[in-house]
Amino acid sequence: MPTTDVPVPLSRRLRAVRGSAIRDLLTLTARDDVLSLAGGLPAADLLPRERIAVAADRVVSSPASVQYGETAGLARLRDVVAAHEAARLERPVAPSDVVVTSGSQQALDLLARAVLDPGDPVVVEDPCYVGALQVFQAAGADVRPVPLDADGLRVDVLAERLAGGFRPRLVHTVSSFHNPRGVTLCQERRRELAALADRYGFLAVEDDPYGLLSFADAAPRPLAAHGDRVVRLGSASKVVAPALRVGWLVGPPALTAGVELLKQSTDLCGSALTQSIAAELLADDAWFAGHLRTVRAANRGRAAALTGAVDEVFGDRVVRSTPTGGMFCWLDFIDGTDATALLPRALEHGVGFVPGSAFAVGADQSHGARCCFASYPEPLLVEAVRRLGEASRPAREQGK
Repeated sequence: MPTTDVPVPLSRRLRAVRGSAIRDLLTLTARDDVLSLAGGLPAADLLPRERIAVAADRVVSSPASVQYGETAGLARLRDVVAAHEAARLERPVAPSDVVVTSGSQQALDLLARAVLDPGDPVVVEDPCYVGALQVFQAAGADVRPVPLDADGLRVDVLAERLAGGFRPRLVHTVSSFHNPRGVTLCQERRRELAALADRYGFLAVEDDPYGLLSFADAAPRPLAAHGDRVVRLGSASKVVAPALRVGWLVGPPALTAGVELLKQSTDLCGSALTQSIAAELLADDAWFAGHLRTVRAANRGRAAALTGAVDEVFGDRVVRSTPTGGMFCWLDFIDGTDATALLPRALEHGVGFVPGSAFAVGADQSHGARCCFASYPEPLLVEAVRRLGEASRPAREQGK
């Protein structure tokens, strides 16, 4: 049947939601001839497919793994996540404090729906993780940006606003190896932010999918280790495999009960099969520790390859971040290059990235670019930067 353009009234909340430039870019950068630094994709060669296959074969023999499950998540997985969180926070975490979700993005969405009313003020970092911005826009929140620097969220700026009477409902931070900037909130600021949450009564949301990907031996001590008014979001996507779609929220009982209630109306329950696989992998301490060592070492080398190539190709035209973990390097074109205008030329040269404007909330990010170093081995990263350098040369030089 032919389709007709039937007008459908859409909500004001939906009209306020910005599309994700990253999701849109995945179609353009999926071409075989494009080296994409755009998506936050773990390297395919580091995904533990064989170990996942063994776990899948083991768990699928249980009828429970292919049946409906509990809304809050598979009991065994909640036990495992609680144990991991307790070890990182150095305090007890009960399985009842954990809600398993379809990736940490669903956890953030459910959290926002549980605690925000339209118009509630929410603090985000600027530049901001696009997925968080979409969630808060969809919730009808009054989004207030606070800048970042090399030590993460400018907690001093937030403190000044709070002293002046500003009262946010939530403060969201990607505390470790920030997406998109790659910076990490230092421990002094973590203590200060937790203290501000206690003093002024807001919830701090610690979005932490990258913390275990530290290039150092130990992951950064979580923000939640410094105070009780912190909700933690985690995920197996970056440390095991995205396709499992397993994430989690860890918070106080009143909040997890509310999130569980909302989750019932969203999907009834998650996949018992993928949760069983995730539980099998995360509970295997020896294997998981070895897997993380492999991924960290590979990413450390890949980050060094990308940053070294940036320094060689761009010189003083670019100021870049220095990754110490995670997946991202941020470039600032200080020669006046507009990254959004550069992107089409870059794609013509066979390389993709995300322009900084995609992450902007208040400040001008037009000269910024996010590059993911995790997806390719070193030689391809060097080639990608070479192509980006060619694309960024003035048109008159490219014709020579």
